[in-house]
Amino acid sequence: MSSLLLDSSVDVSLPEWLKKCLRETSAKSNVGEDERTHNDSILICNAFKFAYQLHQGQSRKSGEPYIAHPVAVADLLRDLGGSPAMIAAGFLHDVVEDTEVTIEQIEENFGPEVRLLVEGVTKLSKINFTSKTESQAENFRRMFLAMAQDIRVIVVKLADRLHNMRTLQYMSEASRRRSAQETRDIFAPLANRLGIWRIKWELEDLAFKYLEPEAFREIQQHVSEKRTAREEKLTKATEVLKDRMRLAGIKCLDVSGRPKHLHSIYQKMQRQQKEFHEIYDLAALRIIVQTNEDCYRALAVVHDSFRPIPGRFKDYIGLPKPNRYQSLHTGVIGLTGRPLEVQIRTMEMHHIAEYGIAAHWKYKETGASNSQVTGTDEKFTWLRQLLEWQSDLKDAQEYLDSVKDNLFEDDVYVFTPKGDVVPLSPGATTIDFAYRIHTEVGNHCAGARVNGRIVPLSTRLHNGDIVDIITQKNSHPSLDWLNFVRTSAAKYRIKQWYKRSHRDENIARGRDILEKELGKTGFDNLLKSDAMHTVAEKCNYHSVEDLLAALGYGEITLNLVLNRWREVIKVEQPVADVIPFIPKESTSKTARESQPISSRASDSPIIGVEGLVYYIAGCCTPIPGEGIIGVVTRGRGISVHRQGCQNVDHVECERLVPVSWNTGVIETQSRPYTYAIDIQIETLDRVGILKDILSRLSDQGINVRHANVKTALGQPALMDLGIDVRDRTQLENVFIQIKKMSDILNIRRIGQVEESPG
Repeated sequence: MSSLLLDSSVDVSLPEWLKKCLRETSAKSNVGEDERTHNDSILICNAFKFAYQLHQGQSRKSGEPYIAHPVAVADLLRDLGGSPAMIAAGFLHDVVEDTEVTIEQIEENFGPEVRLLVEGVTKLSKINFTSKTESQAENFRRMFLAMAQDIRVIVVKLADRLHNMRTLQYMSEASRRRSAQETRDIFAPLANRLGIWRIKWELEDLAFKYLEPEAFREIQQHVSEKRTAREEKLTKATEVLKDRMRLAGIKCLDVSGRPKHLHSIYQKMQRQQKEFHEIYDLAALRIIVQTNEDCYRALAVVHDSFRPIPGRFKDYIGLPKPNRYQSLHTGVIGLTGRPLEVQIRTMEMHHIAEYGIAAHWKYKETGASNSQVTGTDEKFTWLRQLLEWQSDLKDAQEYLDSVKDNLFEDDVYVFTPKGDVVPLSPGATTIDFAYRIHTEVGNHCAGARVNGRIVPLSTRLHNGDIVDIITQKNSHPSLDWLNFVRTSAAKYRIKQWYKRSHRDENIARGRDILEKELGKTGFDNLLKSDAMHTVAEKCNYHSVEDLLAALGYGEITLNLVLNRWREVIKVEQPVADVIPFIPKESTSKTARESQPISSRASDSPIIGVEGLVYYIAGCCTPIPGEGIIGVVTRGRGISVHRQGCQNVDHVECERLVPVSWNTGVIETQSRPYTYAIDIQIETLDRVGILKDILSRLSDQGINVRHANVKTALGQPALMDLGIDVRDRTQLENVFIQIKKMSDILNIRRIGQVEESPG
């Protein structure tokens, strides 16, 4: 591997530690191969050189050389105390995705350890998915599997995400919001689960910046204005505590103030429904002492120096958080009469609070086994549950919801009758507790005692509750439990029991659903065909019966089955008497099609299909005034698509038929045809906006078939409307009239060929 000259070859700023590493390894260029393999510095430098050469000529959106990103990721990993393999993975994490290098070549050059880390953070970008949700879900499934093999995978991924968030301003508005939402939903909670506080708070603040920009700027300005006065107050409180602890004989390693990060202030404002000026504890004092005993002695000094606030004391030393966080928290009235938060911990606790799982590598000499998720390691119970469910949760959205739910912090601690501590999500019930103990305990739960009293199964649990589950052999779950259970584990186990006990009913229901969609002709042969077995495998089921049961129960959607069916029959080219090429009437946006029409030359609005059965394709919903193309289908005649429709791109040329609109017939119709299309309107969220839009459409003589409005706090409203139009000219007039409304941000037509007329 060729060496790099720092002054002339490298066109990006390098951290000093990397420059030093490159100089040292350059001076040792004659070492033998065995020494090269085992030398940490050489591994790191070779990884940098490898990545640098592969990324040459590539640029980021900011215009800087692409190598700046891997260098920044490696620098973050080094700061976290990452091993040489982790730092090397930081340099190499994008080469498989963005260059022609394979993962096998990574292993060949850098060994299996680096390969595992790189593979764990590489997206499935070269596989085609039917939706972004499915792609996102599969990427997370892979990432969590890799985490189970080596937990360092997620630390590399967090460093990658943090630098991407730091440079997010160069991306498009849609990309910024999508990345920020994913960061808030997944990666910040992951950093919290692993206890890496310094990454968690920055990810939260950066996501906050792009998701609620106005609130972010407002809080940032308020915090900046009050900084000087706040620092003066913290300095006075710090001096008081140092003097008092010195008199008490407590060796204090550090007493310092820290500001709360912006997102936590915003969360408190939202939670307490208060304005910024009503939030007093915007900073906290941190006291670091030598021993656990000193922590409690320091707490006594704090409570003796300032008036404690009732209900604000938390002992995370005696009862650590699931991410291993330990500290004493207390709230007191400060010197100025305002609330002040004080945290007391040892230096080791502080390292764990800052670096979380990474503290293993930064501050302790531990073996490789600490990278593994073992069956007895309570820190990773949540990860084991995700791995346990992900092979069973087939629906992509359900899996993502489960991930998000289980990444948020457990902060309700209850006890078994034997005194064992069980952490649960806020709002968890006795049923959640039962399933946390064991699946069979939950499945046979007949009642519960909380603190010695019989309570309803829907009872919410609180910190310190002692819970005893009453079981009976003939008891079984009720679907009503799904209305009040909180944890995904409990919901999943209840659904699993129901599916197993009602399998025959679910298979029959799934069969009916699919038969109504595909038609009765040849349906039995279809279910026995290799093509349908392939569809089941593509949906991650072992057999067609499993697929039908899942469809009948609602575990998998009809649209997903149909999408997989289309993929299979395009590849296998089935015979015509097995099943039509495309299902006849689907509720999905990409396959909704009108009923077949028998055409005659005298009255057909389309030229080129005379005497043939045809239908307007629902994937792109062409209308008069647009270029169209016909496709000969198997069993349904000719489907008419818009030119440029994605579904026509891969159709064999011999199946394409030239067609055009019969303008003579269209213009002379006494009762004009109308064509169903879907549009999406992005608008400011205000009362009455939908009514105003519908009024505009009514003025244009437009029939509205359906309307669906999605709103979220602080975000524009999205309206999906189904309307009937005569032709493209009328559609353009509709767009022009709606765009004239001051609250409209964007309007577009939904379909396989997306555009904005007018």
